[in-house]
Amino acid sequence: MYRSHNCGELNATNINEEVTLAGWVQKSRDKGFIVWIDLRDRYGITQLVFDEERTSKDMLQQAQNLGREYVIQVKGTVIERASKNPNIATGDIEILVSELNILNEALLPPFTIEDKTDGGEDIRMKYRYLDIRRNPVKDSLIFRHKVTQEVRNYLSKEGFIEVETPYLIKSTPEGARDFVVPSRMNEGQFYALPQSPQTFKQLLMVGGMDKYFQIVKCFRDEDLRADRQPEFTQIDCEMAFIEQEDILNAFEGLTRHLLKEVNGVDIEKFPRMLYDDAMRLYGNDKPDIRFGMAFGELNAVAQHKDFGVFNNAELVVGIAVPGGNSYTRKEIDKLIDWIKRPQVGALGMVYCRCNDDGTFKSSVDKFYNQDDLAKWAEVTNAKAGDLICVLSGDTNKVRTQLSALRMELAERLGLRKPDEFAPLWVMDFPLLEWDEETERYHAMHHPFTSPKPGQLELLKTNPGDVKANAYDLVLNGNEIGGGSIRIHDKETQSLMFDYLGFTPEEAKAQFGFLMDAFQYGAPPHGGLAFGLDRLVAILGGQETIRDFIAFPKNNSGRDIMIDAPAPIDDEQLTELSLKLNLKS
Repeated sequence: MYRSHNCGELNATNINEEVTLAGWVQKSRDKGFIVWIDLRDRYGITQLVFDEERTSKDMLQQAQNLGREYVIQVKGTVIERASKNPNIATGDIEILVSELNILNEALLPPFTIEDKTDGGEDIRMKYRYLDIRRNPVKDSLIFRHKVTQEVRNYLSKEGFIEVETPYLIKSTPEGARDFVVPSRMNEGQFYALPQSPQTFKQLLMVGGMDKYFQIVKCFRDEDLRADRQPEFTQIDCEMAFIEQEDILNAFEGLTRHLLKEVNGVDIEKFPRMLYDDAMRLYGNDKPDIRFGMAFGELNAVAQHKDFGVFNNAELVVGIAVPGGNSYTRKEIDKLIDWIKRPQVGALGMVYCRCNDDGTFKSSVDKFYNQDDLAKWAEVTNAKAGDLICVLSGDTNKVRTQLSALRMELAERLGLRKPDEFAPLWVMDFPLLEWDEETERYHAMHHPFTSPKPGQLELLKTNPGDVKANAYDLVLNGNEIGGGSIRIHDKETQSLMFDYLGFTPEEAKAQFGFLMDAFQYGAPPHGGLAFGLDRLVAILGGQETIRDFIAFPKNNSGRDIMIDAPAPIDDEQLTELSLKLNLKS
């Protein structure tokens, strides 16, 4: 065997034992007459010692020539370490080596394999197999494993059955672009990679599986960012013979279990907030409620005061920044510059200082007196020592802009603490949203989401006002899961397709298999899908997901380690009946 122990388990109780270890050379310290080697594997580091009094001349020279990341095997005796290291589990001992075998030499790595490395993101992604040797990435992947195992164990105990669904499916419109796969055996036809197993899990409910889950890869060809990858993993779940409350209770239970078992945190309350209230109070549908700074709408107290910027705005809205009155004019100017960036797009910002003596000083004192500004403070819940930041403009734009400012200020103020967890259900989303380009409605979630009970008739008169029987689970300002109660009868599903602009023929071609299934006794059903990558990152105290994915893509959707995507040769193109029409 290559090893009797790993590099993280030996301690003082093993002194005088003969052991065999194997791993990578982390670093070496050569004093000429004595050499210390740090040997590393997945489990930890053990110090090896070679000295001229107890080591042969040839072995000492061999140890002196070991390079970083050489793969070696050693046999030796566990001895007490003279200079102990309390920072590692094996810090009380070292191995006096009696036999050294070089299993594989290694080139000098392009970056240091240490917690704080000198490698930039691109170079570490190119050599991801080396990056995985570093503790931050290794520990993140182990953490992901722990979360995944807890999910499987919990759902299995709750009676859910894990069922695999196909990856080669039919292209269906679900919001993002599909990745498509040409079929060699069916000339001119294509599979699509699933954006989610949506229709399959509904068919499993028709099939009587009752409670289904799957930890599954999904694929969306969309623009990328720190928390988005072209291939991602969902905890996909569906239940039959349930109502919305059953779903919420089931997955509150899972989330509570994960927070307890993984983070040691007890969470009792999962507040609920209507979508309309989330937009009004926080400017987005996934608010971070670990801190305050809720929006205060100021139209009634800020308009009609001869200040045209506010008078001409659809919405005037502000937030109170705790302790913000301490900001200098230069700091406020930098804040204004921040919201004017193209990524935010605000034209400017009005501010008001709430002085300790109860007076106010604003950037628009020419138009507003102390009584006016006191009303601003009342609406925004500002206190003495705070700063009121006010934006104005079109309702949707200004809410988005102020939401970005709120999150930036919270980050600067240290209010977004990664070891604090605040879950939130956001409910009653619009069923449909109007698209100006195509001049028709699109499903806000997907075409299989049912309207709220009692609102079906409203589809015929005011489709934009219909609320969906849908819900998102938000954790620390991130959507970690979303789902809905599904449509389970052919008539309602046909009506939904009508409002989404499908002709009967198009609906039949795209979803005829599902419509047919509904005619054979489909039960009421609904579900929820967690984004596993994002959930794991948040539980791990981060908001970017890359370190929790073994081999991630970059922001261009490329795997720079294996250089994919890549061209295929002419023979393959011919075999697939494809011809390239590349723009020069």
